[in-house]
Amino acid sequence: MDYTAGMTSPPDLSFAASLSSAQRTSFYERRKPLAVAMIFTVFFLPFVGLFAGGLFGVVAGVIISVLAYYLTPYLVLKVCGWNRA
Repeated sequence: MDYTAGMTSPPDLSFAASLSSAQRTSFYERRKPLAVAMIFTVFFLPFVGLFAGGLFGVVAGVIISVLAYYLTPYLVLKVCGWNRA
């Protein structure tokens, strides 16, 4: 008997689909350590920016942390190929 029919790979994730709230939530729920790391990144990066560059550093820290939160699911799935978790 051939049991390979259920072993298909998941469809490719488009960039627009990766930005959806449902996809992002699903991604972070399946990867708890990465979710915790992103919580620390989003929270602490503006403080790092404050000490490194004052007000400009805070703004840069907020922008970078928000971009990291939204782009990490797409980048991890595309670059690292972690489609299964």
